[in-house]
Amino acid sequence: MRHPSRAAKALIAAAVLPLALTACSSATGTSASSATAKKPSKDPDAGLLTGAQLKKALAPASFFASGFAVDPSAARDSGTTYTAPSSSPAAKPDCTLLGGTSWIAITGESGVSFAQNDYVSKATSEDIAQEIDTFRGTTAAKVMADLKKAVAACATYTDADTHTKVKVVGADTTGLGDAAYTITLTNSAWQNGSTLIAAQSGTDVVTVLSTDGHDNGAATAKKLTARIVTSLKGEHEHA
Repeated sequence: MRHPSRAAKALIAAAVLPLALTACSSATGTSASSATAKKPSKDPDAGLLTGAQLKKALAPASFFASGFAVDPSAARDSGTTYTAPSSSPAAKPDCTLLGGTSWIAITGESGVSFAQNDYVSKATSEDIAQEIDTFRGTTAAKVMADLKKAVAACATYTDADTHTKVKVVGADTTGLGDAAYTITLTNSAWQNGSTLIAAQSGTDVVTVLSTDGHDNGAATAKKLTARIVTSLKGEHEHA
């Protein structure tokens, strides 16, 4: 077999070296590309308020009229950590949920954090409940849309205490957050109706319930919602 000369070997070696360097450079680029591809994604809860922060945005005892006191059993929040969100919308909404303090559950959506409490008048049994739920991404807007759909399917429901029909009326409301929706519940067997308001403020959804006053609780519900929405903005600024 004929072997290449020493000069030919030198030429071959010189030709192979750039190829080796190119291969090495290519491998380094691939490695850098892989490292970039494996970079962890952004925290989905970044910028969202925790339950402890939401609690600070709830209206304080001084907001409520004399005679109202917080119900300790109904005061709770999700603390300083976040929980995994869930979505379980029902084919047919449970309209009776509108008669409870955590009535936003009718949408089937749960957020990553929340805070709530309930003030009750011992003298008149009038009830004023407040809650804030925080959601990821654009879910808060979806909650508002789902709430409207649920109310549209709940023209009436049966009150468990009086076994009589409750009339449900919903309407868009202006001047409260990014979007707001008011629900009025009336029943001929009740002394006064209830007003429920949901207001979206960014990723947060404020929900209140009021039976206070002689206007189905409307004035108090609107005043309380405005108070919470304003407080939420302050909490986000300081977060």
